[in-house]
Amino acid sequence: MPRSNSRAYPPRSKPDPDPLATPAPRLGDSYVNVPRLPAASVAVVLGTRPELVKLAPLIHELGPAARLVHTGQHWDEAMSGRFLRDLDLPRPELLTGVGGRPRAGQIAHSLDQLDDAFAERRPVAVIVQGDTNATLAGALAANARDIPLVHVEAGLRSFDRAMPEEHNRVMVDHVADVLCAATATNAANLRAESVDESRIEITGNTVVEVVRRRLPARAARAALLAGYGLRPDGYVLATVHRPENTDTAEALRAVLTELDAIARAGTPVLFPMHPRTRAAVDRFGLAALLGRITAVEPVGYGEFLALARHAALLVSDSGGIQEECTVLGRPLLVVRRSTERPEAIDAGFAVLVRPGPELGDTARSWLADSGKRLARLAETDSPYGDGLASARIARATERLAGSAAPVAA
Repeated sequence: MPRSNSRAYPPRSKPDPDPLATPAPRLGDSYVNVPRLPAASVAVVLGTRPELVKLAPLIHELGPAARLVHTGQHWDEAMSGRFLRDLDLPRPELLTGVGGRPRAGQIAHSLDQLDDAFAERRPVAVIVQGDTNATLAGALAANARDIPLVHVEAGLRSFDRAMPEEHNRVMVDHVADVLCAATATNAANLRAESVDESRIEITGNTVVEVVRRRLPARAARAALLAGYGLRPDGYVLATVHRPENTDTAEALRAVLTELDAIARAGTPVLFPMHPRTRAAVDRFGLAALLGRITAVEPVGYGEFLALARHAALLVSDSGGIQEECTVLGRPLLVVRRSTERPEAIDAGFAVLVRPGPELGDTARSWLADSGKRLARLAETDSPYGDGLASARIARATERLAGSAAPVAA
C-alpha cells in the first residue's frame, strides 16, 4: 500500500487574545492533489466526549465522507447531546451496552459490535483518536477486517505502565497504517519503537483549531464571568476526574483540601464537577471541603474555554487541558504522577504536581507571580502547530484510502 513520507508542519503560532477574530488558515497546494471519498465511507470511531471535541474539526474537514460511530463508552444523552450541538456534529451511530462495563468488557463488547458494523458496511478507512478503550476497539476491528487505519495523536508516551491508556496507545500505534503525530516528540517516540518513517505524518494537533473556533467572543466571555461573579485573571479553574485522584478518599481529600485553602485565602476557585468526582465526594463524605469552593455542574465546551481563557491558574488532571492551555496562554498545574504530553511542560505552560502540599505550595507560588507569568505565556508559542492539523489528517486519510477497495454498497 503506497504511503507518504513523514512531513513537518509549518511554524507554530502564538496564543491569540481573541482567536475568533483571526481568519482560519488554509492548507497549501502541496496537500490538495488527493482523491475525494464517497459519502459515509470513512468510519470515525469514538467513545468519549474529549474524542468528540478533538475529532470535530476533522469530521467537518471530511464532510459527507465521515461516518460517526460512537461506542457509548461515555454516552449520556444530556451531556453528549450538548457536546454534539456545541460542536455542530451529526448524531452518530450509537452502539449499545458498553458504558459501565470494566475495561476488558468495554473493549470486547465494542469490538464485537464494530466488527458487525464494518461487515455490514465496509469503510474505505477507519480513523481513531488518542488512547481510549473505544480507540483500541476501533483499531482492532479495522485490523481484523484489513481496513486501512489512521491513528490521530499517535506517538504519545507517558512511559508509565500503570496507566491503562499507555497500553491502548502503544497497541494502536503498532497496528495503524498512518500515524498522525501531533509533534516532533511524538514522532521521535514512534521511531524509537522502530515504526517505519513512511507511516508517520507530523500534522500538528487539532486542539489549535478547536480552541480558535469554539472560544466564545469577548462580549460573551465577559457576560459569563459576570454571571459567576468572577473577574478576569482573578480566579482558579479546577477539574479533577482521573481514577488516581478520585478512586481513594486520601487522594481526593488531598486535592480538595488544597483547593479549599486557596479559596479561603481569597482567590475564588470554580470547580465544574465531573459525575465521577461528584459521586466520589458523596461516597467518601468530603462535601464539607466544598464549602468555599464554587462547585458547579459540568459546563459546555465553549463555556469551559471561556472560563479557562481568563483564569489566573488552571488546576486539572485532564490530558486535553494540557494542550488547550497552550493555545489560551494560561498556566496549568497538572495533578498527575506522569504525563504523555510533555510539550506544555517543556514550553513553560505547565508543571506536574502531586495531590497535597505540593499542589497547594505550587499554586500559591504561581498565583503570587501571576501577572508576570501571564504576560510571558501570552508571548509563548503553542507547541501544537498552526491550526491546519485536521486538513493534513484528512488528506493523509484520502491518500491512504485511495488504494483501498471500493466501499460496499
